[in-house]
Amino acid sequence: MKRIYQLILLLLIGLPSIAQIRPQSNPATPTLKVNGLDLDYFNPKEYTIADVTLTGAKFLDKDVIITLSKLIKGERIVLPGEATANAIKILWEQGLFDDVQLDIVKIEGDSVYFDIEVVERPRLSTFDIQGVSKSQKTDILEKLNAKSTKTIINDNLYNTTTSTIKKYLLEKGYFFTAVTYKTKVDPNQENHVILEVNVEKGRKVKVHEINFTGNKDFSSAKLRKFLKKTKQQAFYKIFGSGKFNKEKYEEDKKTLIAKMQDKGYRDAVILKDSVYQYSDKAVGIKIDLFEGPKYYFGNLTFAGNAKYAGKDLLRILGLEKGEVFSEEKLEKKLRGSPNSDDVSSLYLNDGYLTFNVDPVQTKIYGDTVDVEIRIYEGPQYTNNRITVKGNTITNDRVVLRDVRTKPGDKFSKDQLIRTVREIGQMGNFDESKTVPTPKPNPADGTVDIEYAVEEKPSDQIELSGGFGGGNIIGTLGLTFNNFSLKNLFNGSAYKPLPKGDGQKLSLRGQTNGKYYQSYSFSFSEPWLGGKKPVSFGVSAFTSLQSNGLKENDARGQQQRIRLNGVTVSLGRKLNFPDNYFQLSHALSFQQYVLNNYSGYKFSTGTSYNISLAQELSRDSRDSPIFPTGGSYFKFTIQATPPYSLINKLNYATASDKEFYKFTEYHKWKFESQWFHRLAGKFVVKAQAQFGFLGSYNKAVGDPAFERFKLGGDGMQGFDFLQGSELIAMRGYSNSAVIPNGSNVRIAQQSGSPIFTKYMLELRYPVIASQSATAFLVAFAEGGNTWNNFSEYNPFNVRRSAGFGAKIFLPIFGLLGIDYAIPFDKIPGIENGGKQNFTFSIAQQLGGFN
Repeated sequence: MKRIYQLILLLLIGLPSIAQIRPQSNPATPTLKVNGLDLDYFNPKEYTIADVTLTGAKFLDKDVIITLSKLIKGERIVLPGEATANAIKILWEQGLFDDVQLDIVKIEGDSVYFDIEVVERPRLSTFDIQGVSKSQKTDILEKLNAKSTKTIINDNLYNTTTSTIKKYLLEKGYFFTAVTYKTKVDPNQENHVILEVNVEKGRKVKVHEINFTGNKDFSSAKLRKFLKKTKQQAFYKIFGSGKFNKEKYEEDKKTLIAKMQDKGYRDAVILKDSVYQYSDKAVGIKIDLFEGPKYYFGNLTFAGNAKYAGKDLLRILGLEKGEVFSEEKLEKKLRGSPNSDDVSSLYLNDGYLTFNVDPVQTKIYGDTVDVEIRIYEGPQYTNNRITVKGNTITNDRVVLRDVRTKPGDKFSKDQLIRTVREIGQMGNFDESKTVPTPKPNPADGTVDIEYAVEEKPSDQIELSGGFGGGNIIGTLGLTFNNFSLKNLFNGSAYKPLPKGDGQKLSLRGQTNGKYYQSYSFSFSEPWLGGKKPVSFGVSAFTSLQSNGLKENDARGQQQRIRLNGVTVSLGRKLNFPDNYFQLSHALSFQQYVLNNYSGYKFSTGTSYNISLAQELSRDSRDSPIFPTGGSYFKFTIQATPPYSLINKLNYATASDKEFYKFTEYHKWKFESQWFHRLAGKFVVKAQAQFGFLGSYNKAVGDPAFERFKLGGDGMQGFDFLQGSELIAMRGYSNSAVIPNGSNVRIAQQSGSPIFTKYMLELRYPVIASQSATAFLVAFAEGGNTWNNFSEYNPFNVRRSAGFGAKIFLPIFGLLGIDYAIPFDKIPGIENGGKQNFTFSIAQQLGGFN
């Protein structure tokens, strides 16, 4: 009978630890074994722990396990007592064992010897996930961090795995996912198992309905529009799947309340919401709202402002008493305006680097909210030390010369942002990774600014081959955008070319042998002398086209045209009307040598084209590749000397050699581009272009060269062989847009003296990274050409519309493919001048195209 009582008491002592643990798989019951020793449970005695040993542990640290048990050698313990039960409980709660037993090995006098006997739980060898696609399995394993082995198989692992899989598939639209498990022994690792995970994804679910309760002033339809990423099914939503995504739904709930508060309902909250199963393919959503009253701005006052008067700050704030209360609008006018017309920008652009503003709702009465705007102006800071880091190729001085935050100037947020844009437009750095860091020095009122940059590939190569006119045409073009001319003869600077000074060197050659050859060279230095923003450029070209016959060839008459040219240019950045303007001058010399070459106003002879061009441009685009804001315009006047007014030549009786020896003209061009961000990532681009080629003397008429060719891809911008400018227009073939009634062959070959082109383009980015930038476009274009101003009508245009894609790769430039539908046929041209697909390779980022 005494033994029975002892066993009952023993079970009661161990019960707390047993009750709190849920075994994983067929565990033994944790117990205290006394090995036949007689313990008097009614008269506990105190013993000294003489030794504690551990058996059964193969992979865990034995000393750590003994320490966790709190059975410390040398300490006193009462037997029977709570210490032994607690030791079992503590070890069991670690979740590391399938069985824990505490064994009293022996008792000698007042000394007791313990042995802790454990059975370790198996460890994870790997996951074997079934029921998902290969890509989904890869994503899940990555989220589970499956590369980390030796994880204990326990409830925590099961719960974590189930939660990760369900969350991942919920984002994919699988709402009713079930996960079950099996284990099998890994024959290659002792005490390791392979965890078989069986996933039943179920069906993807869509949102069938979204219902609201508690809304009075807002209609349910209006509220559904606030949920931008969670849409209910509708027959007219062809492209909108209405797929349920829990993460996006949580974002939408925040957006919903923000939109309601922006309409004046500052107390609006979601009381509760539920997502329920509508069917095996769809869910429904119910949202219970509290709108609250609609609030209005009351008194708006400023406190702490010393630099600017309250009335001036109120004018910038642009809010009036009685206006619908909106914290979002208030915040935007205080420090969040994209146009920098907020209160914060006023201070930050005037040196107040540590400026802070805090709007406080001081009084709420009825439906009116009084707001006190508390300002901390702080000291005015002056720029001190300006540094750059991360430029491994480009020299410091090349970067710093484009920095707008100059030492000694007052700190300006706008100049900081402008500098980031200027560095990006150099083309040598990833603009998205250019990070400015102001480091204020409160002791002396100065601020050090560090610009962290990251180099990116900027050189470009054009290598292509084609077949045309019965011959193979090969093209090789090289552009080095960060060249260093001064290190040209420094062998150690070749890596593989001398680089780092921000100069640009371009070489291009194209040939099919003796029938056609074209070679060009250009070099530009953006800072001539390195101290002032004066750009210098020089370019040269030579082109030849012939029928392949020599001058006295018995097979027939030689036909050839050779063009040679050189241009020298100077440009300067201006500070008036603002510092986005630039003025440049270019002096060009070109020679045209024709021998029995038809298609121009003369077929044999030499003509010279000596001109001076003046160009005024303004570029405020926020990015050179994918602008989302800003504008660009360029106005160019190019003119030759008026030879016919000073040479006393009778052009009515002059020979072709005299008539065309010196080409004379005046040429006017204008281009404008505007960029504006619409909703989300959509950007609209509007463009207008105009070109006019005129003469000084009616007796001379329009020149044979320098005309405009409209239509096609517009690649290269200038046709050296024909002496014409190429203007791209999608939907029509190259040079297809000619004036009505013109000789088709001559008009296409020589071009037209007047053109106009308009374009409206909607852009959407799909890739934005250092290695590539890609965007989709939808566009509409209109343009036309005329032979004289009496026929000119800027509203009489040939039209087209379509869509396409463009990608910018640093090594190739801007590549594009477009599909356009032309709406107007060109009389006399094959297929009406229609060309649906247009490809562009190494296209210029900004220019007359």
